[in-house]
Amino acid sequence: MNAMTENSRERTKLLNRLKRIRGQMDALERTLAAEDHCADVLMLLAAVRGGINGLMAEVLEDHIRLHLLQDGSAPLTPDLGEELIDLVRAYLK
Repeated sequence: MNAMTENSRERTKLLNRLKRIRGQMDALERTLAAEDHCADVLMLLAAVRGGINGLMAEVLEDHIRLHLLQDGSAPLTPDLGEELIDLVRAYLK
């Protein structure tokens, strides 16, 4: 598999995540407009936040892997890069 195909798959995966988040936001808007229970609003807000955090983690992970670890000029070792990715993921949970 070449880099172009891999980039296309990653982009498609990110766009699909974004579409799910948009659907969650639409549901949140409908719930607020209908003046539903606060618990329902909070559950949807948590889902949206989780979706955005997951998207952010994916983009950050891709950035670290593609630009910091493969650049050649980066001071990161693969182990340090993986540690950084784990730290970012833990922070965004």
